[in-house]
Parts: sequence; C-alpha cells; structure tokens
Amino acid sequence: MTEGPRDLLDGPAHELAAAVSSRRVSAREVAEASLARVEKSRALHGAFLHVASAHALAAAEEVDRRVAAGETMPLAGVPLAVKDNVNVRGLPTTAGSRILEGFVAADDASCVARLEAAGCVVVGKTNCDEFGMGSSNENSAFGVVRNPWDPSRVPGGSSGGSAAAVAALAVPLALGTDTGGSVRQPASFCSLVGLKPTYGRVSRYGLLAYASSLDQAGPLARNVRDAALALAAVSGFDPLDSTSLRSASPDCLARLEEGAAGRKVGLLVEAESPEGGLDAGVAAVFEATARLLEKAGATIVRVSVPRVALAVATYYVLATAEASSNLSRYDGVRYGARREGEGLAALYRATRSGGFGPEVRRRILLGTFALSSGYREAWYGRAQRVRALLALDFAEAFRACDAILCPTAPGPAFPIGEKGADPLSMYLADVFTVPASLAGLPALSVPGGFTGEGLPVGMQLAGPAGSEPLLLALARVVERGTEPGGRPPGAIR
Repeated sequence: MTEGPRDLLDGPAHELAAAVSSRRVSAREVAEASLARVEKSRALHGAFLHVASAHALAAAEEVDRRVAAGETMPLAGVPLAVKDNVNVRGLPTTAGSRILEGFVAADDASCVARLEAAGCVVVGKTNCDEFGMGSSNENSAFGVVRNPWDPSRVPGGSSGGSAAAVAALAVPLALGTDTGGSVRQPASFCSLVGLKPTYGRVSRYGLLAYASSLDQAGPLARNVRDAALALAAVSGFDPLDSTSLRSASPDCLARLEEGAAGRKVGLLVEAESPEGGLDAGVAAVFEATARLLEKAGATIVRVSVPRVALAVATYYVLATAEASSNLSRYDGVRYGARREGEGLAALYRATRSGGFGPEVRRRILLGTFALSSGYREAWYGRAQRVRALLALDFAEAFRACDAILCPTAPGPAFPIGEKGADPLSMYLADVFTVPASLAGLPALSVPGGFTGEGLPVGMQLAGPAGSEPLLLALARVVERGTEPGGRPPGAIR
C-alpha cells in the first residue's frame, strides 16, 4: 500500500520528512492534507486563530524545489503550527489579545526562520492564553481551546492551541513558548513531548515578551526524536537576542539512544508530600515511571529542592512585575489597537481596558504593585533573592543525581470552567513547572501513562543547564517503556 500524505500526518515528523526528502510524496501534497485538518481542528477544538493557506503552499513548493536540487533538510515538508505570540512574517500576531487585532508581523522570529530553513512549512497560528498568561487556554480573547482527548476539558496553557493541534493530528510538530510551564503542562494534558530549553538556548527574537527573564520557545511533538530534531533546528547563538547563549549547542540526536544505565535519577521529595496536592492517578504514574527507569539501569535516589514550596509565589511576583513593564508599550499611541478617549489618560484607559482581558489586567496590576514605591524591595527584591536561593537548591540536588523526575502537573486536564473563578487554584497548576523556569534550567514533559479515567499524564525531567541531551535520552527510555495511548478520541479523521 502506498503511503499517502494523510497517513504520514498521523505518524512521526521524522518519517514524514524522510518521505518528502526521498520524493515519495511532495511537500505540497502534505501541506494540502494538513491545511484541511487545520480547518477542522479550528472548528472542533478552537486550536487555530489563523490558517495560513497561501503562505503554506508557497513554502511547500519552495521545499519541493530545494529537495529537487538535492538539498538535505532534517524536517523537509513537515507542517508546523506556531503559537500566536511568535512572529511569522506576513501573518497576524495577536497573542490571543484584542489589543493586537490587525497587527501583521514584518519579519520572522528567529526560531521560526530556523525551522523553516530546516524544511518546516508553517500552516497556521495557534490559539493561546492572552500574552501567555494562563494554564488552561481559557484566557484567549478569541475563545477557549478544547482538549482532543476530552473536549470538555482544557488542553493546558498557555500553548494549548499548539498542543491541541499536534494531539488532533492536524500537524506533527508545533512551536510554543514556556514562561512558567506553558509548553510542558499542555504536553502533559495532551500526551505529547514538550521541551523548555535552557534559558538562552533558543533566541527570543520575535517572541512577544511576557516575562523576559523567563520566556523561552520550545517544541511540542508526538515523540522524543521529533522534539530533539526541532530543538536542534532552533538552538544556537543569535546576535539579535542579547540573552542568547554563545556556547555551542549540545548534540541532542547523537545521544538519544544512550539509555539510562549508570545514571542517577532523583525523585523530587516535595512532589510526594501531601502539600503537593498530587492526584492519585498521577502519583501512580510517577511511581511506575520511577520503576521503569530503575529497570532500565538507572539508580533511583530521593532528592529535595526545599524552596520548591516558594516557587509559585516567587514566580507570580517576578513574572507579573516583568509583564507590567513589558506590556506598558501597548498604549494606543505607539503600539496596539487604539481606542479614543478625551485626553491622554482617557485614551490609555480606554485602550487598555478594552484591549486587555481580565487575567492580563490582573497580572499587570499585581506587577505594578510589586514594583511600586515603598513595596519594590519587600516584594520584587525579596522574590529575586528567593529565585537565587532556589537555583542554589537545584545545584545542591544535582550533586546527588543527574536529573530530577517529578510529575509535570499535580493532576490531569481539568474540566473547562472548573478553575476560572479561583485564580490561586489555577496558579497552583504550575507548582512543578515554575521551579525549573526560575532557575533557567532545561526541563521536558514526556507521556508517562494515563489515569483510570483515560486522561494523559506527563512526567517531567529537569537537569542542569545544558543537559538537554541527557533529558531527551531519559525521556526516550520512558517513551520506549510506556504503553502507547493510541489515537485521541478527538483526533481529525
């Protein structure tokens, strides 16, 4: 039986790229099949805000030309969905906000340009929590996103549209951004691999800033190899980003199959404590994953990162403070949609009240307070000191182990609307993801299994700066030893 573009969309990105590279199928055929699924996922899941048909077909034809000329591309013809807070030249960028309605990007984000150079074809921009502020993808100005595993539940946030697009089989690969867990938590809820690189590993040029000392772009994929391929494509120094690392990027693919033998994996003690609020189904998957790694040759130890308990509070002081500064540019004068008022103050009020949603306004107010005269040292200054101590806690923990294992989220995907009226409950969904973000460490979520209700559960692996190859190798061990979940009920047929 001849393998067609629809069959290839159901499988790994690296197999699709091999088929395009060998000219068994054209990139244009694949793009056409993906665009049809993108339209369906937009209607069924709310995953896409913009379908880039003309852009995708032109890019696919360019890939076919490059293949015909003998050029080698690791992701040739792979349809790519891009979170709508990341610029793609000629396409809208709204960040899920009314304040950016009508804005069209003048150039590509560096991570997008690098993925396109590797052969990816951008087929659309995905829905997201407004400016990346959310853990459920219910905060978008353009509607909620539904989880393909259960449409009554959230896909996670803020990269929920990207996660839903990959889980629904509309695309094999998507780009998200992760400030406090916004790639990893949706990956957990949607049974995907989601990776947050070491801070500075991937250029932030072209990402709309939420919290500049935390934001990182990262891939969402259906398997570890595809995530490694995407990371290899986007990594590396970029002179357009002053925080970009100048050190050479590690070779993630060379060590992908090295296994777990001889490695020490630390189980995070704080995740096992009653205060962690761990769901029973998630706890069972956590134990099973530890046994799997031990069976594969890893030594399992228990490690503590004591200030994990302070991480959520610290994060929501620092991130909101940076958001208050970054989002001040959207004033209706220089940036953003303008709403008229009588005088400058009224213009600001009308523009920001009408343009920003309630969660963004809440975080701007929190951050402005944390930076205000008389309170800056008590809140922002203290949070920065806790952040530094948390990094020291991690450094001490890594003296006893090579990587730390814990659940990505304390529970599986929750019903739409369940946490919307309780911001604190929503913020606590990030309890296991924000620590690595604050410390600037790489971390990934890999599917670990399912709860008794059939909901996906992700396991998080975090390591020292620059340890992405090790984390991917350990994730590959988990992937090989975990029963596949099959096709999500809401996948596009």
